Amino acid sequence: MASAPALPELPQFKGRAGWEFTDISSLDLAAYERVEPVVSGGVSPLWELGAPALPEGVIVGSLDNAPAELLGSLIGAADDPFVALNDAGERAGTFVYVPRGVVISEPISLTAVQARDGTLVNQRTLIVLEAGAQAEVWEQFLSGDDELDGVFNIVTELIVGDGAHLRYVCGQGLSEKSWIFGAQRASIGRSGALDWVALGFGSAGGHVRMETRLNGEGADARVTGAYATRGRQHIDFDTTQEHAAPHTTSDLAFRGVLQGRSSAVWKGNIIVDPGAQKTDAFQESRNLLISKRAHADAIPGLEIQANDVRCTHAAAVAQVDPEQIFYLRSRGLREDVAKQLVIEGFLSALVERFEPGAVRDVLAEALERRLGLVLAG
Repeated sequence: MASAPALPELPQFKGRAGWEFTDISSLDLAAYERVEPVVSGGVSPLWELGAPALPEGVIVGSLDNAPAELLGSLIGAADDPFVALNDAGERAGTFVYVPRGVVISEPISLTAVQARDGTLVNQRTLIVLEAGAQAEVWEQFLSGDDELDGVFNIVTELIVGDGAHLRYVCGQGLSEKSWIFGAQRASIGRSGALDWVALGFGSAGGHVRMETRLNGEGADARVTGAYATRGRQHIDFDTTQEHAAPHTTSDLAFRGVLQGRSSAVWKGNIIVDPGAQKTDAFQESRNLLISKRAHADAIPGLEIQANDVRCTHAAAVAQVDPEQIFYLRSRGLREDVAKQLVIEGFLSALVERFEPGAVRDVLAEALERRLGLVLAG
């Protein structure tokens, strides 16, 4: 049996850019056995979708089907130690390919489950839409039980061709004793569109990068993120919207609800490359603290290298408004019911970013279930 590859040196807390807010000094990677995930099942899925009928030429299979020149074309081992770890040794993953002009009417559902305690899962996903293709892919990462102590390490590459349209929904409902690390990057071609949704419900701690590069003129990206934490959970999202071509648009909105002594960090950056004139970019992060010991940081950033652009951002961290609670209680509602209504209203702004239909309903249900757990303590 071949020996396991050497483990990478991990970034030090506050010693490396991008890791200023997440302390991983207690993580001992050598203590975790590398295994592949189970491809279905799970204690509590974030959603349940049926299997679609796939048109001819569409591929949903293992990474063995992926062209070598595309796998790793957006994210390489040099990006960070966890990508290098994902590239080495045991790894599982999925390749989704939609040919030119093909439209898939039903969502493709992918599920990976970490089944055993004390394990490290390296999961990789490559999604490629050729020019003019349309597809919707829902991917969720789960733990086999609520007490599982593990490390889940994901690398995701999304390649959206010219005039193609991809909706990618990615959610993690890992055990709140697990770690999660992620490097996710999208490339969007001329007049292509990406609708990206991220749900961060589980894990004890970790760090996830979400990077979108608008490569072609007229490309559009919309990124929506939601998290709801409790206990001592720590969520860390690092997002980038890079505009590399003119007449591109991006719209990012993250919202979080924090209970107990949990904490969250959102660090976002809009980059406008030289020559990317007529860029229109927006980003916001809003956090609602529902306990006095919860903590959130929202850090927007701009790097503008073109002179004819519109780039704006907004960030807010607040407690539940006592005047709203007072108003609802004056209408006869109990305090706990009033508080829940205020929180649901706060999160509903994310759900309303989607048109009425199946997607909106599934997301609303997933948020409602998670909020129920958070409010229960």
